[in-house]
Amino acid sequence: MSDAALLASKIRLIMQLRRNGVSDTNVLSAIESVPRDRFVEPEFADKSYEDIALPIACEQTISQPTIVALMTQALDVTDRHMVLEIGSGSGYQTAILAKLSRRVHSIERLPDLSALATERLEQLKLRNVTFHVGDGTQGWPHAAPFDRIMVTAAAFADAPDALLMQLADDGIMVIPIDQGNGQQTLFRITKEGSTFVKTPLGEVRFVPLIED
Repeated sequence: MSDAALLASKIRLIMQLRRNGVSDTNVLSAIESVPRDRFVEPEFADKSYEDIALPIACEQTISQPTIVALMTQALDVTDRHMVLEIGSGSGYQTAILAKLSRRVHSIERLPDLSALATERLEQLKLRNVTFHVGDGTQGWPHAAPFDRIMVTAAAFADAPDALLMQLADDGIMVIPIDQGNGQQTLFRITKEGSTFVKTPLGEVRFVPLIED
C-alpha cells in the first residue's frame, strides 16, 4: 500500500470511528498514531484500516477498531494512570493504552502471542509496557492496585474477584461478561469505596476468558 493510500485509509477509519460514537480526541489521536498494519498478518495488510476484526497468530483475532476505540474511551485513561490489560493478543490494544497511560502491565496466556506483542511494541519504541505470560483471571498483584483494568476476553457470569480486588479506589474496569445465554455484554465497572457500580455499554463478541 502506498503512503498516500495508507493515509487515506487511516482518515476513512477515523471518520468511521467518529460516526460510531467515538468522540474522545485523545483516543482518536492514539488510534491514528498506532500503525495497525504492523499488528496483522501480512496477507491481511491491505485490510488493516478497515473497521473489521482480522485473524492473527494462534487462531486469535485483532478486534474491530470501533470496539477497541469504544472500550478505550469507556476506560477514560490519562497519563497519570497505571493500567492492567488482560489479553495482550497482537499488542494493538496494548499500544493504544501505552500511548494514553503512564504504564501498562499486559498479561497473555499464550507465550507466542506475548512474544510477538513484545517485539512489535519494542519496534514502535513504546517502552512503558511490561508483558507477562500467565493466567489473566488472577491479574498481576505484584503491581496492584491499578487505576484502570481492560479485559479483552469475556468473563463468565461476573468479573473475576481477583481483578476487582486489584482495582484502585475510584478505578475503572472495562470487561465483556457472558450472561450465560450466549449473549455477551460489555460493562464499565467503577469502584466507589467498597462498592462496584456496573454500567452496561452494549452487546459484544469476544473469545472466553480462560482460567489456567
